[in-house]
Amino acid sequence: MSTPRRFLFAMWDGGGNVPPAFGLVRRLVERGHRVRILGDPTLADDARLAGADHVSWKAAPHRKSRSPEDDVFRDYEIRNPLRMVREYLDMFVGRPARAWVGETLAELESWRADVLVSDLYLPATLIAGEALGIPRAAYCPNIWMLPTPGIPPFGLGWTPARGTLGQLRDVLMRTLSRAAFESATPYFNEVRRQYGLPAIRDFHQQALAADEIHVLTSPFFDFTSPAIPFNVHYCGPILDDPSWCEPWRGPWDAGDVRPLVLVAFSSTYQKQAAILRRVVEALSGLPVRAVVTLGPALDPGAVPGSANVVVVRSASHQTLLREASLLVTHCGHGTTMRGLVAGVPMVCLPMGRDQNDTAARVVHRGAGERLSPRTSVAKLRRTIQRVLERPSYRDGARRLGEAISSGEGCIDVVESLERLASRGFSRPASPEHSNHAASVNAPSTI
Repeated sequence: MSTPRRFLFAMWDGGGNVPPAFGLVRRLVERGHRVRILGDPTLADDARLAGADHVSWKAAPHRKSRSPEDDVFRDYEIRNPLRMVREYLDMFVGRPARAWVGETLAELESWRADVLVSDLYLPATLIAGEALGIPRAAYCPNIWMLPTPGIPPFGLGWTPARGTLGQLRDVLMRTLSRAAFESATPYFNEVRRQYGLPAIRDFHQQALAADEIHVLTSPFFDFTSPAIPFNVHYCGPILDDPSWCEPWRGPWDAGDVRPLVLVAFSSTYQKQAAILRRVVEALSGLPVRAVVTLGPALDPGAVPGSANVVVVRSASHQTLLREASLLVTHCGHGTTMRGLVAGVPMVCLPMGRDQNDTAARVVHRGAGERLSPRTSVAKLRRTIQRVLERPSYRDGARRLGEAISSGEGCIDVVESLERLASRGFSRPASPEHSNHAASVNAPSTI
């Protein structure tokens, strides 16, 4: 048993980023550590169930409920991925930087935390830990998305480049992507000056300013590169079900031999009702059993079921996937990982965020097919039949799932955090931090 430590998690309720974060929190609590969550009010119950304290963001952006009306950033209304990144970083990450930093710093001091653990996509919170000299970790709850040589640019769903033209394509789009990220940098530097910290060159230097960055996926699934910074480590996926997930009891007889299809889209709102209705229609014309899980963002009445398709608010995906022959999904990272670990092939219908890039990795590894969410019912039905009938897709999913489950190429994230806590830190002599200037430990390889 390691020495008990205090970990402050700075996080936000983005849907799929929540279950892996709380899975990590539970593991720390089980090892005798104390954890406090600084996060949206909607995370209070998750914190309690994980054995952690909870404090809500006040001035920093946050959800008041999981209703679409309370969405802080409506990315589903922006179809251009570079515009989406730019507006997200300006509105959610950059402009509120002073609030992210101030609230994180106050909580670090009042609770006397030993380590700050931040969601990688709240990089301003790391400034608070840097100002206090506190060890800092960041976790990336999905694939590695910061622009990196050798990895296709984020948002476009590309596979690794081939040949000179492909490499030029990636260089051009990576340049455009970096420019989109830069809308937050002036806000970061304004806050850094307030705390006597040196200016940063760009967004990436701030995001990489953690002592350790933990990517919660497998290097066998992700596209990797030697240019990934030295402080970034793959740790494998954390696949705990969401706290709101309900037990599953199927309505079918035990002897029903029809293939089981799980349909699982985002737990947050992405205007997904229309594509879910087309999926139900496609499945209704096939000799299968199907379960559609809606999540908390959709009203059950928005997606009617049929004779062979059951629509529920939630059900344990891990339970259903043990029997499933196919997963039809938006390709959120957590859903995708659960499907692959179970060896289940996929029909991918990405709707934004990291989903198109996650789907690209599924297709690249031969574990499924990708379609547009605007695909017709007829094409959906044909694709579902093809993936169900061809053994190569199941074989690809099984091979990839076994590689992910092996944990090869990954470090233990809990042990890494405990080692970081053991390094210790020095607190400033006074509550005025303007004279404290810790160096930014960020490589320049990106």
